[in-house]
Amino acid sequence: MVPKSLIEKVGSLYTLPDVALRVNGLLSSDKASNDQLEEIIVHDPALTAQLLKLVNSAFYGFPGKVDTVSRAISMIGRQELRNIVIATSVASTFQDIPEDLVDMETFWYHSITCGVLARLLAEQCKRRERERFFIAGLLNSIGKLILFSQFPEKAGEALSFKDQGEDAVAEAEQRIFGFTYAELGAELLKEWKLPSSIWQLVAAQTDPMNATDILQDACILHVAAKIAASIEPCSVKTYDFEDFNPTYLPEAWETLGLSDESIKPLTLDASLQAFEILGIIRPGATLIF
Repeated sequence: MVPKSLIEKVGSLYTLPDVALRVNGLLSSDKASNDQLEEIIVHDPALTAQLLKLVNSAFYGFPGKVDTVSRAISMIGRQELRNIVIATSVASTFQDIPEDLVDMETFWYHSITCGVLARLLAEQCKRRERERFFIAGLLNSIGKLILFSQFPEKAGEALSFKDQGEDAVAEAEQRIFGFTYAELGAELLKEWKLPSSIWQLVAAQTDPMNATDILQDACILHVAAKIAASIEPCSVKTYDFEDFNPTYLPEAWETLGLSDESIKPLTLDASLQAFEILGIIRPGATLIF
């Protein structure tokens, strides 16, 4: 079994909602007008409300209130629009995930935290097209949900190594399935026709130092994912940021060229932003805090 054949077999179970597919298709064609995009979005009241809430959140920090879809699109740009539409839609794609393997509210909190962190790190590193880092971070662990859903017993076997760290779980996945959640997730994102600048990061996150063509970008997602995995859901209220030790590769952090002192403030900022975004994308989920 290889990731591509598995996604071909079960991909129909994991499709984005129609509105997300239509927006993504228009953006991929490079022929869409803002009016066409707006028309699709305003016909989905829930998406419209979430879009405007996100655009007015601290994540963007725009001065003044953005109160129309057309203004939101013009301010955030088309690639960022793709990110928001997918971010607000993707959670509904994954249903009936075994509760004994994963708490979905915690999963999405960690995923959003990873996305925010990846974006903040990309800003610190002055990377171009920084919006893609949020969606790569948000979807970094999406392959795990497929494994949990399709192979609960084997996925549970791999998850039994969690006390030894995320790397031990990935190594167990490689032994059991012949691939990791990162490779599987990247294949699903290809199926969704997301840009290679996103799915390549997801594929490379567990082994960033060998992703020579996208080394710094892969290191950004790797570090963000490791930090997010080290934070408990209660972090916004009680987590001690003086006492955390994420297990990212030291050479990955060195590749970013950032100071050690920047880790904690970035992590705190990301945690607080993620809490706000979670409340918009998954209303009621913040009750886990």
